[in-house]
Amino acid sequence: MSTTEQADSGAGLDAQRAAIEAHAARAGLSIDGWHVDAGVSGSVAPADRPALAEALVALGAARSGVLLVAKSDRIARRTLDLLGLCALAERQGWSIVAVDGTVDQTTAHGRFMTTVMAGAAELERDLIRARTRDALAAKRAAGVRLGRPVTLPAEVRARVASERVGGATLQAIADGLNADQIHTARGGARWYASTVASVLKSLDHDAVTREAR
Repeated sequence: MSTTEQADSGAGLDAQRAAIEAHAARAGLSIDGWHVDAGVSGSVAPADRPALAEALVALGAARSGVLLVAKSDRIARRTLDLLGLCALAERQGWSIVAVDGTVDQTTAHGRFMTTVMAGAAELERDLIRARTRDALAAKRAAGVRLGRPVTLPAEVRARVASERVGGATLQAIADGLNADQIHTARGGARWYASTVASVLKSLDHDAVTREAR
């Protein structure tokens, strides 16, 4: 399970947990453990998500079982990432099931539909990004200032960028900032992989804006 904006309230996690428990009860499955990447978006690559990594290790060691998720985009937003996880599951003898019906590796039909629906979902996201990008470009051309004012100190932004270029994962960067008790841009005391990703996105946006001038 994962969540972003709902991490603080827990509403998103509660809904996901309820859906998973209901599906497990219907399917006669017992839940052996919960692996929660709180505050981490499904867009973060599986390798950068510690709780998902723990779940994969447990399933690989057991060579059996089912990874139950509320929706397919909770574990991967990119088709390549999702299909990579599905291939790993097939090699190791376990399965992935999304309780909303978008992923089901337990049947041949389900595996086929997983590929089709993953591709369709990524196409939809790409189209939304393209429309958003075009709309933002039009606003910039009209002189409209976009985004929130930068409130994170320049030295923190530089640190995040430097560590990422050096090969650090999003979670490793977040852990370092937490260890040094550095507050987020909104004054929060806790960094997550998704928080670091937002800083990197802001830096990319600034770079594009400078190039456009």
